[in-house]
Amino acid sequence: MASLSACATKPPATNAMALAAYEEADDPLEPMNRAMFTVDASLDKVLVRPVIQGYRLIVPRQGRKGIYNFVNNLRSPVTLANDILQGEFTRAGITLGRAVVNTGMGFFGFFDVGQKLGLDRHTEDFGQTLGVWGVPEGPFVYVPFLGPSSVRDGAGTAVDAFLIDPLTWYSRGDGAMGWVQWAYFGTTYVSAKDVFMDPLDELKKSSLDYYAALRSSYRQIRAAEIRNGAPPPLEDFE
Repeated sequence: MASLSACATKPPATNAMALAAYEEADDPLEPMNRAMFTVDASLDKVLVRPVIQGYRLIVPRQGRKGIYNFVNNLRSPVTLANDILQGEFTRAGITLGRAVVNTGMGFFGFFDVGQKLGLDRHTEDFGQTLGVWGVPEGPFVYVPFLGPSSVRDGAGTAVDAFLIDPLTWYSRGDGAMGWVQWAYFGTTYVSAKDVFMDPLDELKKSSLDYYAALRSSYRQIRAAEIRNGAPPPLEDFE
């Protein structure tokens, strides 16, 4: 365990190219992360992928889309709170409007009526909020089952789950309702895996180093989410 948790060795200052690559990767825990990545690949093969394949076999495509819409609608309070924390009041209004129409007219969110009304879906989390506030992402971290993350995003996930999400507060208040959290997590996890499994398989096929490609893709996506889709600053191209 000590060897797995050892930090990747930083190149000497005399090797400018290697040092620049090391700093860009910002992955001092790479040996441990790659070990966790290998563990996750094994779990995916023997457990997660068979579950997703069974899910796809049992639930038709439109049904899976409805479930994905439903769990996204349940997450609306988290997105709304983070919209407000970021000062994005127009986006907060869109989130609130989507939650109202999708819950009332879309059968609790199974049908995305808001999208048809021009209220485009977006997601926000406290990791993004911290990024908007200027908190650096910190080292890259890979977590089995959950996938790529960072110190900042990991902390943001904890805040969302335990402090912001009203479903957690509701189920925590009654010990007999603890199953709600597990059902919510399980449904969200399976639905997300169903949506992203094929794109991740394509990334794996096209990558010489799947771990490095996944790390890079994750950071690019998170940076775009923090900017709310705006172009990256010019210094990123210098």
